[in-house]
Amino acid sequence: MNKDFKNHIEKSLSKNIRIDGRKNDEFRKITVETGIISTAEGSARVTCGDTEVIVGVKLDIGKPYPDKLDEGVLMTGAELYPLSNPEFESGPPREESIEIARVIDRGIRESGTIDVKKLCIEAGEKVWMINVDIAPINMDGNLIDIGALAVMAALKDTKFPELKDGVPDYKKISKKKLPISKLPIEITILKIGDTFLVDPTYSEEKLTDARLTVAILEDDSLCAMQKGGEEPLTQESIMKMIDIAIKKSKELRKFLA
Repeated sequence: MNKDFKNHIEKSLSKNIRIDGRKNDEFRKITVETGIISTAEGSARVTCGDTEVIVGVKLDIGKPYPDKLDEGVLMTGAELYPLSNPEFESGPPREESIEIARVIDRGIRESGTIDVKKLCIEAGEKVWMINVDIAPINMDGNLIDIGALAVMAALKDTKFPELKDGVPDYKKISKKKLPISKLPIEITILKIGDTFLVDPTYSEEKLTDARLTVAILEDDSLCAMQKGGEEPLTQESIMKMIDIAIKKSKELRKFLA
């Protein structure tokens, strides 16, 4: 990254002006659609500026983990397709896609969003498996926040298939929804120079000194955090970033109402 260009951007950010004209704490326009994939039990499409993410949820029956015999299983994956950004390449999962899936998954698990014990059909033998696939169609930054919002919208949209002789009948979807009790919102704060900003574009992400992703519940309590970037964060910076995240989570939560 050209040092002069980075200095120029830092000066603009210090004046609360970004490349696309937004304020430092301003998200791009967000739209949320659900029920967009007929072959999935739950789905959602979320756009935020030029970032567009589709999430599909599939339900299956399988064996529980040996240490959690009466709990269902959640599996979250993300794939960064070359069609979404020319810098992505085909092949094995990129480190970035693995991190995105793990950070989103952690917010759901640590919050206790889904009552996994209610996914148990027969302890030690049969439980519901929730498979979540995150697929960016167009990637212009902030995949964690937008992906997390799309995942929550898709999970809320999910309905169980009918069981026929203990086997899911995917042609007959019931009205029964997932046992969801909490709605975590993930907000990522970027630190560029001495400035904090939300909803970064892909070009802004390349200037990152440090970042912090915070998963926040309805009562403003925190259920997960993930630090990224090469530079360390002071306690003061972390507290400021958390305050911003809590404030912005209230704006995104309305899209799950």
